[in-house]
This record gives sequence, structure tokens and C-alpha cells, in this order.
Amino acid sequence: MNIRWVRINAIFRKELRDYRRNRFITVFTMAALPLIFVTLPMIQLFTINASLSNARLDTRIGLSLLYMLIIPTIIPSTLAAYSVVGEREQATLEPVLITPIHPQEFLIGKALAALVPTLVVAYTVFGVFLAGAAIFAQPAVVSAVFNPGHLLIQLLFTPLLAGWSIWVGIAVSARVSDVRAAQQLGTLASLPPLAVVALVTFNVINPTPALAFGLAAALLAIDTLAWRVVATMFNRERLVTGRK
Repeated sequence: MNIRWVRINAIFRKELRDYRRNRFITVFTMAALPLIFVTLPMIQLFTINASLSNARLDTRIGLSLLYMLIIPTIIPSTLAAYSVVGEREQATLEPVLITPIHPQEFLIGKALAALVPTLVVAYTVFGVFLAGAAIFAQPAVVSAVFNPGHLLIQLLFTPLLAGWSIWVGIAVSARVSDVRAAQQLGTLASLPPLAVVALVTFNVINPTPALAFGLAAALLAIDTLAWRVVATMFNRERLVTGRK
């Protein structure tokens, strides 16, 4: 199959325009949620007692950093859940599907439109958190925050968790007929990989680099498989008519 990136870019740009017109997405999903998930960790960061034992200090820092990983789980699932059923409700899906665009191009365009804003928001929030820690936190807390293991987990798993949430969200969006139901189901289905990352973040599973890269490779394989599965579910007639 010859994928044409011009078509993918057209879908990508169309999705971004739709996001800007949707007040729930622009105000709540892309602004309010990130603000919440940076404010709570910052409050916790500045109230940590630096005299805590290393294990307890690391646990508190791990909880703060786990908020950062909720962003690439929640935001893309919300965006992706809107991607098909939202267009169906607005009667804008059929004009796209009757074009000669290939299913893979359609899906990649939709996925990128959810992935790119998510990464921008997630890494920006993480950068603000690191800057706040470096400037205002106590030295022991700063040392724990900038632990290479914590940084590796954040940088490595943010796009992979987002990828899983996106494909799950698109799959749900293609099967249900209500936007709210799609967003709720997509959010719930996107949480399981976060549980594994949480175990690593809290040192329940020893976060060695080898383990981190191994889990990342497994999640990448799952993301790729999810893309293939969603592609096989693509049916123009059913998506237009909304039939099961």
C-alpha cells in the first residue's frame, strides 16, 4: 500500500480545526485537565518533608510524577473517542469517507491529530514541574525528582501510553453512537497500561533501565498490534450508517 502523506496531513489539519471549534476539548481537555495535573503535583512537591527516609521520599515523588503520566492517558483517549462518533453526530464523516482516502491514511491522520497535542501538553507540563522543582524545592527533593529512572519513565512512556489510549479511543469511537459513552469507555480502557507503569514508578517493580526498555518495547508492540486491529475494523458503510 502506498500511503500518501498529503491525505494524512489533510485529515490531521481537519481534526485540529475541529478541536479548536469544540469548547469541551479546547477548554477542559487541553487546558483545565493539564492545569489540574500540574497543580496537584506541585503542591505535593513543595509540602514534602525532605527529612523523610529515601524510600518514603521516593514514594511521594513517584506519586507526583504519576500525575504526569495520567495526561497522556486521559487527553488522547478523549480526543480519539471523539474522532469518529463526533463526526458522525455532526454529519461530517460521510464526506470524508466517500473520498478515495485509504483506511490507513484516515486512521494515521486521526491518530496524529490526537498524539501531537497530547505530547505538546504532556512534555510542557512535565517541563514546568521540573523547573518548579529545580527553583523552589529542597535539595533532597530536587535530587529525587531528577533521578534518571524517573526521567526515563516519563520521557519513554508518555508517547507509548498516548498511543495505546489513541487506538483504544478510535476503536471505541467507531463502535458506539454517543460521544459521552465513547469518551467514558475509552478512558476506562486506556488505564491498564498505566497500572503497570505505576508499579515501576513506585518501585514495586525495580525500575532498572533494562526493565523500562523491555516494558516500553512490549507496549510499542501492543500499540502496533492495536493499530492493525483497528484497521481491520474499518468499514466505510458501517461507519457512515452507524450500524453494528
